[in-house]
Amino acid sequence: MSGRATSDRPTRSRAATEETSGARRDRARPTAPEPLPHPVVDTHCHLDIADGDWLNTRTAIRAATDVGVTRIVQIGCDLPGARWAVEAAREHGALIAGVALHPNEAPRHAAAGDLEEALAEIEQLAQAHDKVRVIGETGLDHFRHAQSGTGDEGWAAQEESFRRHIDLAKRLDKTLVIHDRDAHDDVLRILDEEGAPDRWVMHCFSGDEVFARRCLDRGAHLSFAGPVTFKNAPGLRRALAVTPVDRILVETDAPYLTPAPYRGRPNASYLMPYTVRAMAEVRGVDLTTLCVAMDANADKVFGGQWGPRTARQG
Repeated sequence: MSGRATSDRPTRSRAATEETSGARRDRARPTAPEPLPHPVVDTHCHLDIADGDWLNTRTAIRAATDVGVTRIVQIGCDLPGARWAVEAAREHGALIAGVALHPNEAPRHAAAGDLEEALAEIEQLAQAHDKVRVIGETGLDHFRHAQSGTGDEGWAAQEESFRRHIDLAKRLDKTLVIHDRDAHDDVLRILDEEGAPDRWVMHCFSGDEVFARRCLDRGAHLSFAGPVTFKNAPGLRRALAVTPVDRILVETDAPYLTPAPYRGRPNASYLMPYTVRAMAEVRGVDLTTLCVAMDANADKVFGGQWGPRTARQG
């Protein structure tokens, strides 16, 4: 451990990791939606990435709990973020942690000559506390790789890191959470070559119904985020429609991927009811039924016995 205090302040600014360009968008905090009728889990969140004074950690957890998002999987994507995730999970009952090197981190460590040391620290962090339930997010990112200029060496580092995280998840019996950006075929190729762990999740699923079935055939759970509410994502909604209810998860990927009608503003777990309600409409199912199913799925995938199971009262 680094001794980094979790405190109320997240550790990194969203500005440093912002993926959009052009004019700065409206940053006003949206009004909280109507609470969900049954608790759900935000299965992928980055509380350590903030937007100025947007939300501190305790406030973010409290606001989420008030609308029925009572538990959160905090994901660390680099070494500082992974250290923070472990300490945050220790401090906050509503959190569990995931630790990994994001696929875009692996080439940086390879170029610096310390990829082995970084992976060794991730393994140590994965065993640091019983609330570290996830190895992830790991995976492949063709989009950022194409922009990075790291060439074949960078891509080789991504693949090697992904394979090492798969092995780690299997050895430690942790849930594998996969980042897949424009890399569908290569993600499945490597999973087939290495053998998938017992529990694995396609984080922020981004494919169509054909790719969904390919993942489901290999045992995946598919986690849907704000893009399922976007007008330009009909393929994603078709993927949701064909996914068995016992394989569906929901997430924010906050502070990114804010659902409609607030697309472009910073995201937070308390906004997830917008995504959940849109998912229920796509599925044509009762909202409570979907919430109950996704809550049970999260317990199956990440293990239960953490955090509050009911929304705050009053």
